[in-house]
Amino acid sequence: MKKLIIFAFIGLLAQLIDGALGMAYGVTSTSLLLAFGIAPAVASASVHLAEVVTTAASGASHIKFGNVDKQTVFRLIIPGSIGAFLGATFLSNLPGDSAKPFISLFLLLLGVYVLIRFLFKFQLNEVNRERSLSLKQSIPLGFIAGFADSTGGGGWGPIATPVLLSQKGLSPRKVVGTVDTSEFAIAISATIGFLISLGWEQVNWLWVGALMVGGLIAAPIAAWLVQKIHAQLMGVLVGGFIILVNARTLVNTWVSDTNVYPYIYALIIVIWLTAIFVTITKIRSSRHVHRDEKSIAE
Repeated sequence: MKKLIIFAFIGLLAQLIDGALGMAYGVTSTSLLLAFGIAPAVASASVHLAEVVTTAASGASHIKFGNVDKQTVFRLIIPGSIGAFLGATFLSNLPGDSAKPFISLFLLLLGVYVLIRFLFKFQLNEVNRERSLSLKQSIPLGFIAGFADSTGGGGWGPIATPVLLSQKGLSPRKVVGTVDTSEFAIAISATIGFLISLGWEQVNWLWVGALMVGGLIAAPIAAWLVQKIHAQLMGVLVGGFIILVNARTLVNTWVSDTNVYPYIYALIIVIWLTAIFVTITKIRSSRHVHRDEKSIAE
């Protein structure tokens, strides 16, 4: 019962993060499940099963509020679904113990990417002329993001969202809604791949149910939270959190001298806190500039 409550909290925390950023549900929840000693394939399968429900609810909400570019969704879901299915099959055929550190390394790199992106490359006002993603662009993006999502338990949002934003064709609001809505198809494809490769008996449905419940509870809270916490700050918090969680797995696997563990963790935390401080300073500075410009205009 205690573990189910923890898993429900993991689902809630992951959905809060994903709801605020449009990414990182899979990365966050898979990282935490790996930290609890769950095999990579089982952890990723559990997360994707839970995402079938959470992404359906998220996608329906985004469609209702007009946050979706439907043409881009249709262009992403086919290559994304193929990539997710192949990634799930690939991961399921790897030995759990040998795969775990490499999956954690992949997740850690995604965390570093998220941290750098929101610390140095974040732009709040990225509203541009509406232009859907071209078919030539969507095929490699969908396939790579879908494959990464299955093998790492997360990656659809962290890969697809910044790439779409960099295209200068969709507003940030529609990028988040489009990525979240298309993720429903990716979750289904990855789940099918895992169930075929692992079998139904490998899935702990109580764990999946707990993740679902936590995610569904967090969905409306995330909508409120995104209005209160600056998106740039949330991105830095998430990136550092993912790095710290996965560093634990890598350190325990590849570093034999336990005496250096505290120094490694302390270094990561110091860098993370510094990034948070810099981000808060940037946010305050931009608000002061905006306030001054508004005063001059008046």
